[in-house]
Amino acid sequence: MAEKIDRQEVKHVADLAKLSFDDAALDKITPQLEEIIDLFTDLQKVDTDGVEPMYTPTTEHNVMREDKGVQSGQRDELLANAPETHDGLIKVPAIIDESEDGE
Repeated sequence: MAEKIDRQEVKHVADLAKLSFDDAALDKITPQLEEIIDLFTDLQKVDTDGVEPMYTPTTEHNVMREDKGVQSGQRDELLANAPETHDGLIKVPAIIDESEDGE
């Protein structure tokens, strides 16, 4: 078992992570964090000599295709489903205010 962790250390770590907990939550989290740290202590005891590092648990590879536009011939059908269009494009509400008046 690792060194005992007290509530002050847990509160300090929470503050570093920009988290805030009330007293009840600190009482619950403190032993949980201690158990997690104990797991790392157990892992440090495992003999990994001769074990090759592993970057993924599977041997599968992600196959990517070239990202290129394809003419689907469905422009009219797409525009027919849009709530509003203008000059062959889908019209959407503005989300960036460029008026520079701050409103």
